[in-house]
Amino acid sequence: QVQLVESGGGLVQPGGSLTLSCVASGFFFSAYGMGWFRQAPGNQRELVASITWGGGTANYEDSVKGRFTISRDNGKNTVYLQMNSLKPEDTAVYYCKPTSAAFSSWGQGTQVTVSS
Repeated sequence: QVQLVESGGGLVQPGGSLTLSCVASGFFFSAYGMGWFRQAPGNQRELVASITWGGGTANYEDSVKGRFTISRDNGKNTVYLQMNSLKPEDTAVYYCKPTSAAFSSWGQGTQVTVSS
């Protein structure tokens, strides 16, 4: 059974930083690319960052390029999202999931709120 447990969210002021973590289980983690997604109220869920199975290649949505960094530790079945220079528009629930269409389950997500 696939399980994805996100953590690390919270309330942060504009310009601040947070690091999100996602611990995965129930599948061969190191064989799959992973993504961080976010969903703000009234918006569709969007992919903001992805990383290949070995961690060699990362891609970012334009609005987070240069501010967010995705990484992974295959020994710990964990993917991270370092978020710097946070903006109010980054406020959303953040989720991780394998990027493969074979996976449809989502975790509970972690709330990130950027506000002064």
